Amino acid sequence: MKKEADRKAAEEAERAASTFTQADKPQSVTVEGEADLPEAIDDAYLATLSQDERKDLADRLKKAGNAAFGDKSYNKAIDFYGKAILCRKDPIYYSNRAACWAALSEWEHVVDDSTTALSLDRNYVKAINRRAKAYEELKQYKEALFGYTLSCIIDSFQNQSSAASVERLLQTVAKEEAKERMANKKQSLPSHTFVNNYFVSFRPKPRPVGLEDTVELAEDSGIAYLQAGLGALEKRTNEGYEEARESFEKALKRGDLGEYEALAYNMRGTFRCLMAMQKEAMADLSKAIELDPTMTQAYIKLASMKLEQGKHWTYNRLLFFSADADHYAGEENAAFEDFENALKSNDKDPDIYYHRAQLHFIKGEFEKAAKDYQVSMDLDRDFIFSHIQLAVTQYKMGSTASAMATFKRTIKSFPKSPDVYNYFGELLMDNSKLQDAIEKFDTAIELENKSKPIAMNVLPLVNKALAVFQMNQDFEEAINLCKKALISVFFPS
Repeated sequence: MKKEADRKAAEEAERAASTFTQADKPQSVTVEGEADLPEAIDDAYLATLSQDERKDLADRLKKAGNAAFGDKSYNKAIDFYGKAILCRKDPIYYSNRAACWAALSEWEHVVDDSTTALSLDRNYVKAINRRAKAYEELKQYKEALFGYTLSCIIDSFQNQSSAASVERLLQTVAKEEAKERMANKKQSLPSHTFVNNYFVSFRPKPRPVGLEDTVELAEDSGIAYLQAGLGALEKRTNEGYEEARESFEKALKRGDLGEYEALAYNMRGTFRCLMAMQKEAMADLSKAIELDPTMTQAYIKLASMKLEQGKHWTYNRLLFFSADADHYAGEENAAFEDFENALKSNDKDPDIYYHRAQLHFIKGEFEKAAKDYQVSMDLDRDFIFSHIQLAVTQYKMGSTASAMATFKRTIKSFPKSPDVYNYFGELLMDNSKLQDAIEKFDTAIELENKSKPIAMNVLPLVNKALAVFQMNQDFEEAINLCKKALISVFFPS
């Protein structure tokens, strides 16, 4: 903690030394005290100095560098900081020199000096941000995104500039990934966590009669592929979801699906939606509705696509994530029309109310959202996300006590569900009850491992990482938890 306080104090002094009013700004690149500095500073000269003398000289050189930087004499500042580094290896000197390189747009040098600074102090936020900026300028967007994300974690997401950079780079990385996929002409599903989060936003329904595993169907027929796809879907793994996608494609290609044709279009449209094949997905879902106007899921999925063109993680797992309502303004009316059409088909379907509540939530219409969540619960109390979202909505409305009470009731009703512990933990963390939050995240992680060891939801791991860092600055444990989350997403067992 003392090291952190000393570094922050040094940063404050650095900012003060580097900030000039017009009256204070030197009129030439010769700074006060520069004449007192040795002309030649090398190893031989430094060997004649004591440690205290070297430290004093390094400090004077840094001040000279700050003054030169303030006068925009960047090359001269680089020279001063370089000599200060010869006297003493200090992360601030490297970071300051990186700032000079940045002013000269020498981004490779910025990366080198910032990296050296971080090797001396890995929590040095200013160096992290400077390196991230350099990576962005070098078009190494993933590295830049990692840097700004790390900065946000260390600063407990209090730095709006870093948070904005994360948001900007997420979009940039997504665009780059999309370009790469288009160039390779190969579309693939997102992670099993992403896909699973989408499917669990709908209440599970039994398979239609005639498509159960016990029913023997003609091999290589469309109905057999549809049956196989529904079975693969239940595995909830990367391999299972890919098998399901291929089976639904084959089912429609083989045809002769009879009464199950609408279901096949609905399922193929769902997977195309997850793969961001918007035009094809909407065509499939519209065909499903044409064949079976009572298929309310298809209406709901169309509405979600019209809202945000496939960004289902925002729509279906809102909770404490922020959402910008401006993104949805253009398609809100069309989405609400889909919900109205679904209700005309079946006004007793709880999924319709749940997903319409999600739209109200996005728009900040929390009272309307709470009403729809409640109707969804009244129609079916066994769907946990209606309970969780109602609690979150109550919290957004400013009633922390009501939200806490709803979460506690939900835990009693769903004691083995990891989701309720995870999102209750988020509320506790948001209220600085970090130890209680960590306990909830631990329970969620334990339940995830027991119930879904192959396709666990990694949010509890990420949330615990944030909590332990905020509580005791345990950088090592936070990083290890994030690594576990990444491994679970990209290399599930």
